[in-house]
Amino acid sequence: MPNRKLMTLDEFTIQETRKFPQATGELSALLRDIGLACKIINKQVLKAGLVDILGKHGATNVQGEEQMKLDVYSNETLINVLRNAADCAGVASEENDDHVCYDDEFSNNSKYVVLFDPLDGSSNIDVNAPIGTIFSIYRRVSELGKPCTMEDFLQPGRQLMAAGYVIYGSSTMMVYATKLSVNGFTLEPSIGEFCLSHPNIKCPENGKIYSINQGNTCKYDDGMKAFLDYCMENKKEEGRPYSHRYIGSMVADMHRTLIKGGIFMYPADKSSPKGKLRLQYECNPMAFLVEAAGGIADTGYGSVLDVEPQELHQRVPIYIGSKNMVKKALEFAGTKESIA
Repeated sequence: MPNRKLMTLDEFTIQETRKFPQATGELSALLRDIGLACKIINKQVLKAGLVDILGKHGATNVQGEEQMKLDVYSNETLINVLRNAADCAGVASEENDDHVCYDDEFSNNSKYVVLFDPLDGSSNIDVNAPIGTIFSIYRRVSELGKPCTMEDFLQPGRQLMAAGYVIYGSSTMMVYATKLSVNGFTLEPSIGEFCLSHPNIKCPENGKIYSINQGNTCKYDDGMKAFLDYCMENKKEEGRPYSHRYIGSMVADMHRTLIKGGIFMYPADKSSPKGKLRLQYECNPMAFLVEAAGGIADTGYGSVLDVEPQELHQRVPIYIGSKNMVKKALEFAGTKESIA
């Protein structure tokens, strides 16, 4: 019999479950269901230029942003796959006004809810740049046996059970974190399975890349402008100037930051005084993952994971990535008393 070295996502999650005798396997099953939904989305992404799925959908989402056709397809795919799963009580999506409660006997007895950005970086679709799906899983705080409630979805990031993303790029890769570790799985097309390719990922403490929309510099405060000057300063003995890389898809920029080290920033500015990225769909899942890998995620007011959500589509500023680079950015940003 051939020696098979590949370990699939299913096999890995089952092995992880065995480490905890009290585990029921529901969380592992839910991760596999999310993986299934993302494989379906990936299939459409790969043939997007050959079918009528490129371009604008003609509607806007709850944030007032124009939806792309793949946004809508990805959102419906995740909602429907998780509706048919036995381990999800309900979902919340960046594309929907309100959460979706799966009000049936099995769902009402499920322990978990899922939040997701179904297609991050969708403005990149028509130019064939990397895009992705971001997801997070919370244990319910509402009573089991009854429908899930908004309270289940408005938990701080510290309460996350698992979070991650799938990046649709030169290869399709799923990276997810639990409180134990961060692991990456690359989709093997020949067998249609995510296979462990990046075990126990650690974010380097230092990096040489900063990622920010530098076109917004005129809108940033003096502290942010000073940090950008620091990044560009010619100090080769200190590893500067740093390289600037910005794709415009949080998944793509954060994947590079996680693997190679660096810092990703989307600070508050004059146009978005409370930040632009969504706490529950983008910032919390990425913060949970990066901190599990040894990095830091901060709003400039404190840890992203400590923010108490007030609404489903709340926005916050974010500085995230390699520990020492984020600390340096926060030195320039200064300490602020409140995010309100």
